[in-house]
Amino acid sequence: VPWRWPRSPRRGAAGCPPAGQIRAAFLRFFQERHGHRRVPSAPVRPRGDPRLLFVNAGMNQFKPIFLGTVHPRSELAQHRRVVNSQKCVRAGGKHNDLEDVGRDTYHHTFFEMLGNWSFGDYFKEEACSMAWELLTEVYEIPRDRLYVTYFGGDSTLGLSADEECRDVWLHLGVPASHVLPFPLKDNFWEMGDTGPCGPCTEIHYDHVGGGRNAAALVNQGSPDVVEIWNLVFMQYSREVEGNLLPLPQHHVDTGMGLERLVAVLQNKRSNYDTDLFTPILDAIHKSCGAPRYQGLVGDADVGRVNMAYRVVADHVRTLCVCITDGIYPGFSGAELVLRRILRRAVRFCSEVLQAPPGLLASLVPTVVEVLGDAYPELTKNADQIMDIINENEAMFLSSLERGRRIIERTVQQMEPSTNFPAEVAWSLYGNLGFPLDLIDLMLEEKGISLDSAAFNKLALDDAKRKAGGPQAAQPENTNTHLDVHSLAQLRSSNVPATDDSPKYAYTLGQHGQYEFSPCQATVLMLYRDQCLQKEVGAGQHCGVILDRTNFYAEQGGQDSDQGYMIRLGQQDVLFPVESVHLCGGYVIHEVTAVESLRVGDQVQLFVDEAQRLACMTNHTATHLLNFALRHVLGDSTEQRGSHVTAERLRFDFDTKGPVTVEQLQQVEQVVQDMIKRNDIVHMAEVPLTLAKRVQGLRAVDEGYPDPVRIVSLGVPVESVLTRDSEAAMQTSVELCCGTHLLQTGSVEDLAIISERQLVKGISRVIAVTGSQAKQAREVGQCLAMEVDSVALRMKQRSTSIPEMQNLSKEVGQLTKVVSSTAVPQWQRKELQTILKALQRTANTAIKKLELQQAEKKAESLLAKHCNQPVIIDTVPADSLSILMKVVNQLCDKSPGTSVLLLSPQASGEVFCACQVSKSCLPAFSAADWAMAVCTQMEGKAGGSPIVAKGSGNAKGMQGALTTALEFAHSKL
Repeated sequence: VPWRWPRSPRRGAAGCPPAGQIRAAFLRFFQERHGHRRVPSAPVRPRGDPRLLFVNAGMNQFKPIFLGTVHPRSELAQHRRVVNSQKCVRAGGKHNDLEDVGRDTYHHTFFEMLGNWSFGDYFKEEACSMAWELLTEVYEIPRDRLYVTYFGGDSTLGLSADEECRDVWLHLGVPASHVLPFPLKDNFWEMGDTGPCGPCTEIHYDHVGGGRNAAALVNQGSPDVVEIWNLVFMQYSREVEGNLLPLPQHHVDTGMGLERLVAVLQNKRSNYDTDLFTPILDAIHKSCGAPRYQGLVGDADVGRVNMAYRVVADHVRTLCVCITDGIYPGFSGAELVLRRILRRAVRFCSEVLQAPPGLLASLVPTVVEVLGDAYPELTKNADQIMDIINENEAMFLSSLERGRRIIERTVQQMEPSTNFPAEVAWSLYGNLGFPLDLIDLMLEEKGISLDSAAFNKLALDDAKRKAGGPQAAQPENTNTHLDVHSLAQLRSSNVPATDDSPKYAYTLGQHGQYEFSPCQATVLMLYRDQCLQKEVGAGQHCGVILDRTNFYAEQGGQDSDQGYMIRLGQQDVLFPVESVHLCGGYVIHEVTAVESLRVGDQVQLFVDEAQRLACMTNHTATHLLNFALRHVLGDSTEQRGSHVTAERLRFDFDTKGPVTVEQLQQVEQVVQDMIKRNDIVHMAEVPLTLAKRVQGLRAVDEGYPDPVRIVSLGVPVESVLTRDSEAAMQTSVELCCGTHLLQTGSVEDLAIISERQLVKGISRVIAVTGSQAKQAREVGQCLAMEVDSVALRMKQRSTSIPEMQNLSKEVGQLTKVVSSTAVPQWQRKELQTILKALQRTANTAIKKLELQQAEKKAESLLAKHCNQPVIIDTVPADSLSILMKVVNQLCDKSPGTSVLLLSPQASGEVFCACQVSKSCLPAFSAADWAMAVCTQMEGKAGGSPIVAKGSGNAKGMQGALTTALEFAHSKL
C-alpha cells in the first residue's frame, strides 16, 4: 500500500508545500512506513570529538557505532534503523563555506541534514528503494528529472565498479541513461584519513526538465542540475597504511539537505527563495529600508545589496542555533569561528544595508518562528540569543572605531613611501578582530600598502604555535584505543565485555577510612600496535583486557585510576597500570610488561588508593558545587563540562554575567553546609527511561548506558524516583558513572580558587578540597594580613619619595602574588580591589611629593637664572619623572623660556629633560635638542618638538652642557 503524504491545507509559496511539512513527511515516512526510530538532532557542539569544530553532518553522533566503540549497554548501541533531521554548521575546518555564503544562492553556514541510517540492518537494495519511493511516490518528483550516480571503481585501490548498486537502480525502473558511473572523488565517501568508508550513490535533480537528457551536466557544477541526496554504503575501513579492509558490519548513512529539497518541491531555483528564508529576508527589508531582495548575484548585484541580504539571513540562523547549543562568540576554536560569522553579518548590516545597530538581534524572533517547531530549544532561548548578539555587536562596533583610530595614528607616524607595519595589522586582526579586507580597504584609500610578506609570516608563525600547543590534536594511543576490526574480532571470538562493577566495591571502615576490595582477574586478550595478541614480551608496552577489573576507566570527566597488577604466585613482580580506557564495553589497562604476559594469566589488581580517594572526593565535591551554583545563580544555570583529577576539579557552566564576590561566598557556604550535614551518598542503577523522568535531575549532553547510575546526595534513590517527587529539586541528583564518597563529610572543605568567563555566557571555576582547600584559606589569610599592613603604612602618609616608591613596589609585588597564588577566589577579588585602590593612592602620593619637590627646585633655578630666554643647568633629582616636572614648572613660571636640565645619578647615568617655548617653534625642536645633548653623552633621547627626555653617560656631561648651549644659540 503506498504511503501517503498527509498535507495540510496551509501551503507555501504559490501553493507549494511548506518546509515544515516537507521535513515532517521525511521523518514520518521512515518512521511509520519503514520502522525507523526517530531520534532528535544532536547539538551542533560536537560531543567527544575534539577534531570537529561543529557537527557538520548527520552521521557525527553515530560515529561510535561506525567505529564499533559504542558501549554495548548504551542507548546508541540499540539502534538498528534511525531517522532524523540534524542541525549542521559548516564554517571553519575542512568544510568551510563561510566566505562563499552570500556570493551565490546555495551556500550556507547552517543547514538541516535529513538522514536515514541502517546499522548492520538493511543495505543497498532497501536504501535505494526507500529513497526512490519517497522522492517519486510521496514527494511526487517527476522521475525523468532524476539522475543517479554510482561508484565506477578505482584500479589503484583494486576496487571494481559498484555494479550491485547500478543494478538496484535499473531494477527500480531508472533508465540506463540516467544511471551514471563516477570516480573515487565523486562517489566514494570517507569519514577521515582513516576509518569507515565506502562507495556512495547520489541522486541529482534537473531543474529545467522538459524531457531533455541532462546526464552530461551531472557533477559538472551546473546550477541547473544539483545533487539532492547522498546514500553512503559503509563497507570498508581505511587503515593507517592506506589499504582498505572489509568492515565486519555494513552500514547505510544517507544525507539530504532540507534547503535543497524544499527548493525542488517549492519549484524554486534558489534556496533563499523558499519559505525557510523569505520570512527572514522580509524582516530585514522592513527593518533597514534597503531595496527589496531580488535574488541578484555577481555584477548584476550593484552595491552587493542582495549578497548582504543572503549573508545576514544565513548568519543569523547560524547564530541562533549555535548560541542555543552552547557555542558563544569567543576567541578560539568554534567560538572564534562564530565570532567571525557574527562580525561578518554586522558589517554587511551596517556597511551595505546601512542598518542601525540591533538589526541582527531583531531577526531572532523570525528565525524562531521558522525553525522553532522543529527545534523547540530555540524558542526557550530567544531572549538570551538576542542579548548575546547585541552585546557582541556593540563590542565589535567599538573595536572597529578603535581600529580606525589606530590605523590613522600609525599612518601619521609612518615615514613616506613605506609599507604599513605588519605587526600593527596583525594586532588589529588578532586582538580586536578587525577584518583583514577592511584593513586593506582603508590602506588602499590612503594609497598605502600592507607589508604582506611580513604579515603572512606572522600568520604562519601563529598557526605553527597553535598547532604545537596544548590544543593540538594528540594521536590516539595504538595500545589503548581498539580499532573497528579488533573490536569485531573480540566479539566474534566471544570475548565478553569487561565486568567493571568491582570499581564500586569499597566501604567505610570503623574509623572512617575507606577500604577497597581486592580484585582477581584473568587476562582475556592483549593489544599492541592495533593488533590483538596472545602474548607480549618483557619491556613491551601494551593494552591488557581482563574479564573483570576494579580500575576506573577515564570517562564522565573523571581521570582514570592508576596502580599495578601482579601475576598470582609472583608477588614481587609488579606490572604498573599507567592509564585505563573504555572502548566498546572493554576496559583496556595500559601496561608496560616487566616480564612476558599471556592470555589466561591470573592477576591481582591493586588500585592506587590515595589517587582514587582524591578523585572520589573531588567528584562528589563537583556534584555539591553543581547544586550550589544552581541554588545561588538560579535554575537556568546549566553544566557545560567538567573535569575531575586527584589534584582539583574544573566546572564549566552557563552564566548571564560575571559571578560576584558575594555569589562566590554564597556558593561556598552552600557546599560547606552540605559537607557539615555529612549526607549519605546514595547510588543505584535504574532504567534510563525511569531516570530521565526525575524532576530536577542534572544531566549533561552525552550518551548514557541503560540501565544508568543515579547519584543522589542525602535522599535515597527510591525516593527521587517516586512519581511526582520533588526531592531532587532540594538536593543534588545526577546521572553519573563516576566513583564517589559514601558520605559528604569526607570532602572536609571546598574552596573555589579560580573563576573566569571562557566566553560571554560561560564561566569556568576551579576548586580544591580537603587539606588543599584548608591551605588555600590559610594562604589567603596571610596575604590579607600583608595587604592590611601595607594599607596601614600607606595611611601614615610618608613625606619621603623613596619610601612611597617602595610601598608602591610592594603593592605591585603583592598584586602579582595574589593573582597567581591558590586562594579562595572571592578573597582574591576582594584583595585585588583593595590593592588597586592602594596603587592609585601610592601613585597619587608620589606624584604630589614629586610636584612639591619640583616646585622648590624650580623656584631655586628661577632665582638663579632670572629672566633668561634659555636655562641650561644641572640639578639633583631622584628620577627622570621629577626632572621632567622641574622643567615643566620652570616653563610654566617663565612662559617664554626654553629649558634643558641634566641630573647626574650615583650609578654614573645622567638624566636629561627639556622643553622648548612655543614661540621658538618650528626652528627650535626639543626632540632634536635632547638628541644632540644625549648623543654627546653616548646615550639616547626622544620626544616631541615641545618636550623631550633622554639619558647618557656622566663622562660626557660637561661636553653635553656645552653642546646644549651651542645648539640653543644656533636656533634662536
